[in-house]
This record gives sequence, structure tokens and C-alpha cells, in this order.
Amino acid sequence: MTATVPPVSGPTSPPDAPIATNHRKVVIIGSGPAGLTAALYAARANLEPLVIAGNVPLGQLMITSDVENYPGFPQGIQGPELMQLFREQAERFGSTLIDKDATKVDFSERPFRIWIGDDEYRADTVIVATGASALWLGLPSEEAFRGKGVSACATCDGFFFRDREIAVVGGGDTALEEALFLTKFASKVTVLVRRDAFRGSKIMQDRVFAHPKIEVRWNTEVAEVTGETTVGGILLRDTRDGTESTLDVTGLFIAIGYKPNTDLFNGKLELDERGYLKVVDETGSVIEGVFIAGDVHDHRYRQAVTAAGDGCKAAIDAERWLESVGETTAVTATNW
Repeated sequence: MTATVPPVSGPTSPPDAPIATNHRKVVIIGSGPAGLTAALYAARANLEPLVIAGNVPLGQLMITSDVENYPGFPQGIQGPELMQLFREQAERFGSTLIDKDATKVDFSERPFRIWIGDDEYRADTVIVATGASALWLGLPSEEAFRGKGVSACATCDGFFFRDREIAVVGGGDTALEEALFLTKFASKVTVLVRRDAFRGSKIMQDRVFAHPKIEVRWNTEVAEVTGETTVGGILLRDTRDGTESTLDVTGLFIAIGYKPNTDLFNGKLELDERGYLKVVDETGSVIEGVFIAGDVHDHRYRQAVTAAGDGCKAAIDAERWLESVGETTAVTATNW
């Protein structure tokens, strides 16, 4: 559902408004690659950013094992290790992180107001980098094998399944795209669809049906993921009669969609038809002084490196905007 939010130009507080104790030039909501890169750049610009990192901080890479496509790590790196390095670098330059969820925001005037429970924080500018969460099947065994053969990102993890048989769950364009991408590595890809038809576009369906490495199983759902330390197979259930069967695979890709983490901003910022935040001029929003970075708006790439790039842009745009409204002194390019 799209929120209708009228554009706001440079909201300001009344002249006699008290200055909050917890007042920052920049508050960043979110602590994945986008949020922590924004924090790094804002901190190096002497903006002393506050990062509201969340109860489960550091983003989706915290549940990712091997990361081999982030530049600078030729041997790869564990997702949690990479995010800890992001955090340490941001903190080194003066970022402050609070590992709690933001519970309420008010962008109707400046300084903007953000709450963590009963604690209120004020900000001259805000960067929203709350990301998006993959939708999962909800099976305990699925959760147990995440990062051990169960994945929600073919681009991130497909390389690890070279010459192996794997399965993809889903019937929309995301699942069809993932299945086709995975044929570059896997010896066979089985697409598991709960219904008797795809929901994806006709052109994507035709490509899947025509590919010799792909088999489609209709009216099929995953009942359980099996294995010892890594995925060794899956138990399937027929959605019509409940009969069960097994499928020997070493990888299971869940491709039933993503949910952008935008509930906090419903009615505050503009959303598109899929629930993602809309950006204006690269990183801006309908509220001047509120910037957007990462997967909370990007449903096309969803990569750590693109999110980090977004965070960089948002911090630079925030700093320049603060300068334009007289909230900070100029920072030369060499400081970045």
C-alpha cells in the first residue's frame, strides 16, 4: 500500500524549541552495509553520527557464512566477521551504535525525532538504512541449516554449488530468475511450486521450461530440511493429498520474496507498490533532510557492495545538505 505523504521543504522547529540532550547532526537507522558505510563517511566528516543498530544488529550478512564477492577479500570472509569489521571501522572514527530498535519516528519538523522505547533522540538529518528481510518458510530445520546449504540469495551463494543438485522454492519471477542463474553452477535445479502454475512473467516461464538443467515440480512444498552438518536432502509434501517424498539435494534456495523493513516509516515516507521506500535524486526522500540507502529501497540488486555504495552516497548527500542549510561547515573532498 502506497503512503500518501505531501512533500515537505526544509521543516524547521519553532525558534523557542528546546534543544534535546540526545541531539545529533546525523542519526542513522539501520546497521547493515548501507548504515555502517553511511556512519563511516559521516563520522569522517566530523558529524559524530548515532547509529540505531537494532535488536539484531549488522544486517543480513550476520546469517551468511562465506562471502566471496565483497571486494578486498580474495580468500573470502565470513559474513559476521565482515560486519564486525564494518562496525569497528565506523566506531573508530567516532560513530556511536545503540543495539536497540527504533520504535517511532516523527519527520514533520526539524529537528527530526526518533524514539527507542521511551528515549527520544533528535537529529538535524536522518539516514534510513533498515534493509529488507528475506521471507522464509518458517521451518525449524530450515533455520538450522541457514548458511549451511540453505540460502535466500543465489547471487551470493550459487558459486558454492558447482556441479551439485539443488532446489529452489517459489513460483514468482524471483524464483525463476534464481533458478536460471543457478544453472550456471549446479548440475540440476529442481523448482518446487506450491501451486500448479507459476506466478512469474511469461518470458521467464518460457526460459525455465526450455532449460535442460531445470525440472519443475508442481503442487509441492518443503516439509523438512535434512542432513547432518550441511543440507543432505529435503522432505517434500504434495499439497493436494499430503503424500511425502524425498529429494536428494545439497542446496536449498528460498525465493518466495523479500519484505522491506519499512513498517516504522508507513505514513511518514513514500512507499512504492511493493512496500519499498521511494528515493528522490539518488538518496533523497519526500522529506528534505531524510535520506535513504540500501535494500530498504533497492529490490533490484540487493548486494552488500551496492548497499555500501548507497550508504556512502547518502552520507555525502546528508553532509552537503546540512551545509546548505547552515548546520555544518564545508568538508573538502580529501576528508572523505
